[in-house]
Amino acid sequence: MSSTPASAPPNMQLVPGGVFMMGSSAFYPEEAPRRKVRVASFWVDETPVTNAQFAAFVDATGYRTFAETAPDPRDYPGMDPALAVAGSLVFTMTDRPVDLGDPSQWWRWVAGACWRHPLGPESGIEDILDHPAVHVTHQDAAAYAAWAGKRLPTEAEFEFAARGGLVDAEYAWGDELTPGGEHRANTWQGMFPFANTAADGWVRTSPVREFPANGYGIHDMIGNVWEICEDWWSLPGDARPRKKSACCAIDNPRGGFRAKSHDPSEPTAKIPRKVIKGGSHLCAPSYCQRYRPAARHPQSIDSSTSHIGFRCVMDAA
Repeated sequence: MSSTPASAPPNMQLVPGGVFMMGSSAFYPEEAPRRKVRVASFWVDETPVTNAQFAAFVDATGYRTFAETAPDPRDYPGMDPALAVAGSLVFTMTDRPVDLGDPSQWWRWVAGACWRHPLGPESGIEDILDHPAVHVTHQDAAAYAAWAGKRLPTEAEFEFAARGGLVDAEYAWGDELTPGGEHRANTWQGMFPFANTAADGWVRTSPVREFPANGYGIHDMIGNVWEICEDWWSLPGDARPRKKSACCAIDNPRGGFRAKSHDPSEPTAKIPRKVIKGGSHLCAPSYCQRYRPAARHPQSIDSSTSHIGFRCVMDAA
């Protein structure tokens, strides 16, 4: 649990509490139904945690991320011990159209890929210190947050902050993806996953203040990288019950239950999943239209990728 600051914390913005309509009925079924939710006031990082910030944490603590630690074959029955090496998933553009129902066409597991080496052992972060730290799991993000005296946002807090004070807008800046032809977030332009025109200026991650802040003064709540939330994944109707206030809003929802968060299509694995929000630079009109505040996706706690990062929040008095 985060502490409550007596004054404005550096590089954070105050999001005043309020009531909003969470979710969407216009895009993906896991976002519905729309429901009235109340959140308390909180402070939120102006940007995702950057490589420079994560490096400071590692330098101070000696922390090793999940991707830097070889898996224990005993945790994965049937695993070939020869494959138990540290690494992570890296997006690799295809050279032609592929089956969009098969993410293995563009995700490649790379030995040695981690936050220090986002594309693999030969890559580094020296030139992208102001980009979001990636290849992190919930465990890694929570460890950083605890060190910083903060916590991870709930899904409701993230969505409320991402909306920037707008009411019922599909995007964080209004109802058009590119108003007046202007790109407001780092997303994919072109046909995914083989043709990115980079009309927004970026193919992979971008500096965290590259695009305009939203109405609360917060950058990159949409696009660039998906961001890890504290909530266990659930469908809205399966989330843990929360008390409704007199005006019928659900107060500070906290998502689902760990035991029910696993992927039902993998009944033998039962690996818990957390909610990620905000979309990433890989979200495209032709594939993943999740560059919106209401968008959500599950992420296994034992998996990291080159397009997932995080930011922190603190309670406000």
